[in-house]
Amino acid sequence: MKKCVVLSGAGISADSGLQTFRDAGGLWEGFKVSEVCTPEAFARNPRQVIEFYNLRRIQAAAAEPNAAHRALVRLEQYYDVRIITQNVDDLHERAGSSSVLHLHGELNKLRSCADETEIFDFSGEQTDSVRDSKGRPVRPHIVWFGEDVPLFPLAADTVRDADIVIIVGTSMQVYPAASLLHYAPPQAECFLVDPHPQSVGANVEILRMRAAEGVPKLADELIRRAHTIDA
Repeated sequence: MKKCVVLSGAGISADSGLQTFRDAGGLWEGFKVSEVCTPEAFARNPRQVIEFYNLRRIQAAAAEPNAAHRALVRLEQYYDVRIITQNVDDLHERAGSSSVLHLHGELNKLRSCADETEIFDFSGEQTDSVRDSKGRPVRPHIVWFGEDVPLFPLAADTVRDADIVIIVGTSMQVYPAASLLHYAPPQAECFLVDPHPQSVGANVEILRMRAAEGVPKLADELIRRAHTIDA
């Protein structure tokens, strides 16, 4: 079974109604990154940061997986699909994807401020009463600007083994995630689903469509190929 690695970003969630970071009128408009998405912001004003992620958690819980998420699940019947996402929502999992690596953390998890290895599931509103197992403060399990991306080496290793790479919903402008395509083998087929693509290098086939339109179309083609090979 061929290995298909999907690099997904905010654009795939946008088709479920979640606003994106970089779009005009997007989720973070009105918030400076330095006020809500850095370790310094959390040290300076933890309540503001926590409220920001409480809001994001509510919005993500109200969203539903779209046709792009569901198409990737369907693809698992014919390919070994591994999803590497920059998104912190759980729409891939709720759609039914079985292998999802969250590069930038997860909204529905918190972690101890004193012990970064203590991570636990969480839904709802984080308040001051939510503590770790030893009664210490916790923070959103999110990789903030200026922090290391601990799962990047695992993501790079996953891409190294890819037969097919699908990029969807990401501008590939945020590092280190933007460098993941460079780890793909020379013979790997690469596809970009984006209505307004930016340069991602040579040998990438571009589908100028939104995620919910382009991913199902691409999945249908890849499944057709798999049927042809089996026949």
